Amino acid sequence: MRAGEVLGRVTLVTGKEEFLNERTVQTVRELVRSHDAEAELSETVAADLTLATLGELSAPSLFSATRCVVVRGLENLPDESVAGLLDYAGAPVEDVALVLVHGGGAKGSGTLTKLRKLAAVTEVKSEEPKASEFPGFVTAEVRRRGAAIDNDAARALVEAVGQDLRSLASAAHQLTDDFHGERLTADKVARYFGGRAEAKSFAVADHAFSGRREQALEELRWALDNGTPAVLVTSAFAGSARGLARYRGAPRGMREGDLAREVGVPPWKLKTLRGQSQGWSEAGLARAIRAVAQADADIKGAASDASYALERLVLTVAGLRDQT
Repeated sequence: MRAGEVLGRVTLVTGKEEFLNERTVQTVRELVRSHDAEAELSETVAADLTLATLGELSAPSLFSATRCVVVRGLENLPDESVAGLLDYAGAPVEDVALVLVHGGGAKGSGTLTKLRKLAAVTEVKSEEPKASEFPGFVTAEVRRRGAAIDNDAARALVEAVGQDLRSLASAAHQLTDDFHGERLTADKVARYFGGRAEAKSFAVADHAFSGRREQALEELRWALDNGTPAVLVTSAFAGSARGLARYRGAPRGMREGDLAREVGVPPWKLKTLRGQSQGWSEAGLARAIRAVAQADADIKGAASDASYALERLVLTVAGLRDQT
């Protein structure tokens, strides 16, 4: 993107992935500041937006005529303000970059439809990545920093950090800084994470769903002692349960690549799912899903001891597999 693509235009940011939304907002701001170092940056929420406030935000200041205005929560735009916003978006001020951020969902979809029809509006969608796309995200992050990473290293980083884009981006940046000028390998990823890159939430879930309770408990204690948030553990369990359910429900005889797409996992994950699925029945998996939901509620406030809730989850899931 160039400054000319955002100034005198409206950038419409849509989607539920907050990290990607924020990156687009930051990119627009940087482009405006690169064009005019004295450019004014301002921000508001759509719920407070009126034609008058929009006029004030986009008006030139004493210091610079160039401005970047960010309006968040477009889905909460009052009905009486829609017409005024559409009028502005139809003929934006030349030296103003207006960024409208919609957090996804059906609310405010009518306004989105009308905005998309305007020539001065450019939409940037931030869709939530599929499970198979996270290693590619890591590779792109590393490339943004002028470095390169092996495919297995990108997968190892996802396994170590989890499927949170902000955490993955931060980890990728740290790796490129620590191994400046070097190609990132799986060995470097493992060394950076203390040689135990697998001892994270994904490993806890994998061991538990494979019936390996002792290993799962060991990995859980290591992960919690090293700062892994409890919510990432329940998230990993939920992801494993969904993956198993999709794998069991997928048509038989599919090619590996097609099966991976059907299940929503990278091809290398199929081997794990194949081994895990042999010990699960539909009834057992249903009970495991309920246990995950209960544990998630517990760590978010329903129980006082998150560590105990997670240990109980590990024992429950591993035990259910033993029973099937």
